Amino acid sequence: MSSAKNPDKEDIEEAFPRNLMEFVDRFATDEACWEYFRMVRWSQGFICPCCGGLDGWTTARGTVYCRECDRQTSLSAGTILHNSRTEIRKWFMAIWLMITQKTGVSAKTLQRELRVGYKTAWLMLQKLRQATVRAERSPLSGTVEVDETYIGGEEPGVVGRQLVGKALVVIAVELDGKKVGRIRLRHVPDASGASLLGFISDCVQKGAKVHTDDWNGYNGVRAAGYVHRVTPVQGDPQRALKFFPHVHLVASLLKRWLGATHQGRVHKEHLQGYLDEYAFRFNRRRSMHVGKIFHRLIEQMVVHKALPYADIVKVAKIN
Repeated sequence: MSSAKNPDKEDIEEAFPRNLMEFVDRFATDEACWEYFRMVRWSQGFICPCCGGLDGWTTARGTVYCRECDRQTSLSAGTILHNSRTEIRKWFMAIWLMITQKTGVSAKTLQRELRVGYKTAWLMLQKLRQATVRAERSPLSGTVEVDETYIGGEEPGVVGRQLVGKALVVIAVELDGKKVGRIRLRHVPDASGASLLGFISDCVQKGAKVHTDDWNGYNGVRAAGYVHRVTPVQGDPQRALKFFPHVHLVASLLKRWLGATHQGRVHKEHLQGYLDEYAFRFNRRRSMHVGKIFHRLIEQMVVHKALPYADIVKVAKIN
């Protein structure tokens, strides 16, 4: 057995793949993928998930033996890869396709490219979407534009903010001068104050300037600790487009992505995962180094324990 030594941060930085050829060369084998995964998971050295011990040894089986509690830990335990029977090379390729394709990747495409079953491809993407949400991500700040949009087609007899077969998504856009900065998206059950203010409180830093329309669901924004700017739109789509152009741009791009990449076949119970993926990729659209985006998602994979297929479907039905 060999000691589970601390990987060098420089080693990890050097391991960033910068293009497809470097990716293919760097991760040609499962062993190379597991080594990278190990460096990311224990970048500061081994920490036993059972007792917190720091003294570990890598066994011939690839697990790490903890001297303090006499337990062995596999590299995938407690991560997105926990109990996965799919080769890690295919997981890495799925990540690469997700972050490098401008329009993302669908389960059908992943099924074809990785030569796996559709159920496996769909589950891989669902788990990766869970990993796109960073628990410690900083809230939006400065000036933030907030509005809602509907996912789904026009329905006869449905007006205003009624929900029948459509899904309501609230969008917050942090302004970077006159440009769109970071975004947050959430599928909400309705346009009530509880839903809208809950979203703003979770995603926007207190004291920020929040710009909304005159819908009464936003009446409590100022009381919640924000500088609230209200622009009446009077139910006029043209006024909404004029005074909230950044939100409407994001909404338009989101709908185009859902319609093109996923053929509009995203069920409401799974919609939040797609929104999380879209926000993750959108917020990194200006990155000059795709390898760092790949690395960030691997970092998130090691701190998220994904639900198995049955539980993902069960949770979706409950929600």
